[in-house]
Amino acid sequence: MSTLATIHIAKKELGLDDETYRDFLARETGKRSAADLTEAERRKVVIAFEQQGFKRSSKGGSKPRADRLSGPYAAKFQALWIAAWNLGVVEDASDATLNAFVKRQTGLDHGRFLRHGDDAGKVIEALKDWMRRESGDASLFTRDRLRPPLLNDHRMQILLAQWTRLVSLDAAPATSLDAWVAHMRPGTAYADLSKDAWIDLMNVLGAKLRAALRKV
Repeated sequence: MSTLATIHIAKKELGLDDETYRDFLARETGKRSAADLTEAERRKVVIAFEQQGFKRSSKGGSKPRADRLSGPYAAKFQALWIAAWNLGVVEDASDATLNAFVKRQTGLDHGRFLRHGDDAGKVIEALKDWMRRESGDASLFTRDRLRPPLLNDHRMQILLAQWTRLVSLDAAPATSLDAWVAHMRPGTAYADLSKDAWIDLMNVLGAKLRAALRKV
C-alpha cells in the first residue's frame, strides 16, 4: 500500500474532517494537501498519525486505539483541547486525557458515544469556561458587535491570551503582540495572516508558554 493511501486511511480511521486533517498536515509539513508532499514528508505524517493512535495492520488495514476520540463532535473537542494546551491550561494534549474530561462532563465513557448536541455543548462550554478562568481572560470565545472584527476572531483572542500570560510570567517582552508577529513574520501584520500562519504562531507561543509555566 502506498504511503499516500495510508494517509487517507488514517484520516478516515481517526475521524478527521477535512479542515482538521489539513490543519494536521500543515502543522507537520507546512503543506495542506497530501498530494503536494514528498515521500519523506508523507512518511513523517504517517508517523505523526501513529502517535495519535493510528495503527497499521499487516494486511494493510488499520484500527484506531480505544482511547482515540471520534464521533460528530470530535473535531470541535480536539480544536478546543489543543487551544487549552497552547494556553498552558492542559498539561497533556492526548485524546485519552480529553476523553477523561468528556466523561467527567457527561458521564459517558467515550467521546464517540456523544451524539446529542446538549451533551456536546456541556463539554464545549466547560472547556471554554476553564480556559477563561485559568488564563484570566474573560473575553476568550466571546463576540461583541462593538469590537473590531479581528478582536472577535477566536484565534486572535487565543494569541492575545497567550501573549498576556507570557508577559505576566516575564517570558516575553512587554511589547505589543503585533510587534512580535512582525518579528516572526516580517512585513506581515496579524490581521493579514493566513490560517496556516495563525496556527503556526499559536503553536510557537504555546511551546513558549508551557516552558515558562514549568519554571514557575
